[in-house]
Amino acid sequence: MSDNRPNVILFTTDQHRGDYLGIAGHPLMETPNLDAWANEGLYFPNAYTEIPSTTGARRVLHMGKGSYDCGAIGYTAKEWDEKESVAWWMAQAGYHCINVGWRNMHPRRKLYGYHNVICHDLRKGDDDYMDWLEQQVGPEVSERGHGSDANGWLARPWHLEERLHPTVWTIDVALDQLAKRDPTKPFFLWVSHLRPHSPYDPPQFYWDMYNDADVPEPPIGDWCEEHRRPDPKPDRTAWHGELTAAQNHRCRAGYMGCISHIDYELGRLQEYLPRIDREAAANTLWMMTSDHGDMVGDHYMHRKTYAYEGSARIPFLVKYPRGFDAPSGTFEHPVGKQDVAPTMLDVCGVEGPGDMTGQSVIKAARGEDWREFMHGEHSSCYHPLNAMQYVTDGREKYIWFPRTGREQFFDLTDSRDELHDKINDADAQDRIAIWRKRLVDLLSKRGDGFADGEKLIIREDNYGPDAQPPK
Repeated sequence: MSDNRPNVILFTTDQHRGDYLGIAGHPLMETPNLDAWANEGLYFPNAYTEIPSTTGARRVLHMGKGSYDCGAIGYTAKEWDEKESVAWWMAQAGYHCINVGWRNMHPRRKLYGYHNVICHDLRKGDDDYMDWLEQQVGPEVSERGHGSDANGWLARPWHLEERLHPTVWTIDVALDQLAKRDPTKPFFLWVSHLRPHSPYDPPQFYWDMYNDADVPEPPIGDWCEEHRRPDPKPDRTAWHGELTAAQNHRCRAGYMGCISHIDYELGRLQEYLPRIDREAAANTLWMMTSDHGDMVGDHYMHRKTYAYEGSARIPFLVKYPRGFDAPSGTFEHPVGKQDVAPTMLDVCGVEGPGDMTGQSVIKAARGEDWREFMHGEHSSCYHPLNAMQYVTDGREKYIWFPRTGREQFFDLTDSRDELHDKINDADAQDRIAIWRKRLVDLLSKRGDGFADGEKLIIREDNYGPDAQPPK
């Protein structure tokens, strides 16, 4: 008997800023395949990650819960219960669940509810891509043979044939898995790309798209001089520090090239799926998001884990399966990674657990009640004092640093690039008080020492990335 429930393709990237999409209004960025999804689905320009680093963000996505509720408030290499996984719920409902590409889940080979897992995970024994690459080229080959670091700001074109790039391999394997899936079941395929996470190494064609263009310089706010660090020059993996104009250009051009490369490969996946199964292709829900963003030099900062737009804002798009009755277009509601699993389960008619804090974004599109703001956080990373908490609706943002008590407030309608910190502006104090109280109320319910119902509380201990339940 055929199963006519929608298939699902969850298409994710790592370290992909929310403003680096054509549909987001970027002056140069070319992402035509993703941009077109809003014609038959949804685009949310105010999407934010609850935890702006990979492992925690992926736990939020798979569990449909916010940071504290999923047990992580930072980068944590911990195992978690696979029943707390959208793949497990989908598998129990009869879906064939497949995961291809970048994982960064622990243990790396744990299935977490998926039936098939083909990894790109940067460690010998856990990286099917590297095994394949060595078969293609020889044992001396390395994905990083070009000299750019996986957490650095250096950029250059890919050093091997384009067909050998992990972005291409990920789509090749995804298509192969779709061709070999169980034809009696609907499928859930998670296609996970490591790029545009550094190294910024697109194939030559995509490098040339932007290296020869007038790439905008990084925005520099009136509050970030402490991150400039003009002397000595920043290390290749530094989290902050001023680069030269040429270095900034190459960094951002390489980053943008990686994004367009991924978008073109998405187009290939969309083009070839109907050749495998035309009916399945028409009856597929597509969702796209990223773990977090990348500062790529904004405010003299690099990498992620911050509350700023470059790090915390993410892409979030949905393309409906054939005949799905819901509004399409751009919606301003604040959404997050916790909303991915509830949306998938809703569209597919699969019952999930009752304790998810996320919601189906279809509710937002239909005008139903929706949250007022998103909350995100990260424990200390790169520096003991840079732990942060933030709340935002995409129009205003309040940031609090729990190790020091520092506050920041940005009017994003005035500058989405966060050029001016209004925390000391007299005309902003009423708005700041409202946002501060929202964070106090949220953290007080947790009882983990960040607020007491009246005020935020500085925590001088170097607390870790795992959620600490009330004692």
